[in-house]
Amino acid sequence: MSRLYADEMHDPALWPHSYWRDSAPRPESLPALHGERVADAVMIGAGYAGLNAALELVERFGMDVVMLEAAQPGWGASGRNGGFCCLGGAHLNDARMTRAHGPDAAREWQGFERAGVDHVRALLARHAIEADQAPEGELCLAHSPRAFAAMRAEGGGEILDRHALEVMGMAGPGFHGGRLKDKGFGLNPMKYVLGLERVARAKGVRIHGDSAVTALTLEGGRWRVGTATGHVLARRVLIATNGYSDERLPPWLGGRILPVISSIMVTRPLSTAELSAQGWTSHVMAYDSRRVLHYFRLLPDGRFLFGGRGGTSGTRSGEADFAQTLRAEFEALFPAFRHARSTHHWNGLICMTANLTPFCAEVPGAQGLFAALGWHGNGVAAASEGGRRIAHAIAGRANPAPRVTQAPLKRFPLPALRRTYLRAGIMAARIMDGPLR
Repeated sequence: MSRLYADEMHDPALWPHSYWRDSAPRPESLPALHGERVADAVMIGAGYAGLNAALELVERFGMDVVMLEAAQPGWGASGRNGGFCCLGGAHLNDARMTRAHGPDAAREWQGFERAGVDHVRALLARHAIEADQAPEGELCLAHSPRAFAAMRAEGGGEILDRHALEVMGMAGPGFHGGRLKDKGFGLNPMKYVLGLERVARAKGVRIHGDSAVTALTLEGGRWRVGTATGHVLARRVLIATNGYSDERLPPWLGGRILPVISSIMVTRPLSTAELSAQGWTSHVMAYDSRRVLHYFRLLPDGRFLFGGRGGTSGTRSGEADFAQTLRAEFEALFPAFRHARSTHHWNGLICMTANLTPFCAEVPGAQGLFAALGWHGNGVAAASEGGRRIAHAIAGRANPAPRVTQAPLKRFPLPALRRTYLRAGIMAARIMDGPLR
């Protein structure tokens, strides 16, 4: 099995109807790879992880880097996500992380999360990347009284009751309180990834678009990375394709990732009266506490972004069906916005692992072949920092990625049935979450 979903999910000619693409300047198309090239390192995938790794390799270690992108930069998850530069990247809680990886593992991971947000912020400033940064902070909204009670017990941020949410301008009939963290900010993810691409090219990274990798073989101590029209020879290779990975390249990857569909809609600009009627005037990014979560934020031009999980089809018709489900959930949570039509709707793939943590290390048994993937739906900061750190290992230094990301990546049980038990898991989670109020 090369990929879990239909081919159309991976067709580079099919760009999503994304607000991010419509709101960012259209760059020139990067040329495909032709003929033979030689480099110190090859990055497969021109997203956050690959571009950050390439920049670090060029700037810090002076290496010659070639980057191969199946479509064009911004086509994949780095141009499709909700633009939440926030803490996250793993689904393993602190207690389980400590049991599995040692007493300091959770603290080390938390440092990595915070460093990722700081790293992106510094990149935007240093390279003058205008990415429509939103105010600092991220709010988790309790979807039930029980969820709010659990928030109070856990702590870990500023706890806000319903009145405090109203004062903050983040109110809704289905929100029973929330927890505000002071780390993270929203951004335009397409402007961020295209800014990174611009900087990388200026630093000498050779980026080729329309260059899907079709072969990966080790020959005489060097990796031959082949496309339909050429190949690159290099001693170091990074796989940074996340949920869009071809699980045959290398075969080790097969069954070790679980791509999950995440869908987003964006409304027309909302009026001041509509925002006031809902009680939502803040531009701080937010999500709810459901197992099948929703994430949302008010954009700089007054549009409202609303995203959610739960689609499992991967076809165009399936995407259209889930768009209706997502719209109904949006109207249930934000009834004052129900007359605001959706101008954009698209989806993309996040990437989960059986470890419940990212993998950011050398592929076992394949010297010189590295992977940085599995960001669990929080890749803006985590993939950026993970790419920066894995560059040190690619350059022959000690790997500074957190130890939880260097553990051997387990294979999912019965990997051919991953979509089947994903569907079952989503159905069970929806039942446990209860109805939208």
